[in-house]
Amino acid sequence: MELDFEKAGGLVPAVIQDDLTGQVLMLGYMNQEALEKTQQEGLVTFFSRTKNRLWTKGETSNNTLEVISIAKDCDNDSLLIKVKPNGPTCHTGSTSCFGEEDAANRAAAIRFIAQLEGVIQQRKTNPEEGSYTNFLFNRGVNKIAQKVGEEAVETVIDAVAGELETMKGEAADLLYHLLVLLAATGLELKDVVGVLQERHKSK
Repeated sequence: MELDFEKAGGLVPAVIQDDLTGQVLMLGYMNQEALEKTQQEGLVTFFSRTKNRLWTKGETSNNTLEVISIAKDCDNDSLLIKVKPNGPTCHTGSTSCFGEEDAANRAAAIRFIAQLEGVIQQRKTNPEEGSYTNFLFNRGVNKIAQKVGEEAVETVIDAVAGELETMKGEAADLLYHLLVLLAATGLELKDVVGVLQERHKSK
């Protein structure tokens, strides 16, 4: 990757972004050696201007940043690195160095749903003995759909009764079984989200 390191005295800024949620996590600086180490090891390594040395994010906290992709900008003097964060990115314990904890919590929730969908798809492709998900797949679409209906009814009952604590559990069951149903029919959550996005455009 050809970059103009000399423009800013041997360093280029690197914007770190969560690959799954799109949230900007932090900004760091890299020299040629830091970029090469990042590419070779698959973990984000910066050049510390205060310590005057390379440092791999998470080398003491274990909150590493796994590299998903690296792209340079049109002027060849900055980087966008998409990552999978292993724990909070900021030294304060926040997901992002730019705050926005509410956004961070929502991002973490979205990330978990995507991970759950991935596990469900994996069970479909590679069945695992004793897996409840595979038990559902083996019963077929009709039975899975029936289970979704049952969980929906239980969620509605709790909502009407104001039983919010138990409603959370029922809603979790509903969401899980809906993901299984989507997988069983060959659909993905992104297909459903796509419909919502199109509807949103028309409003």
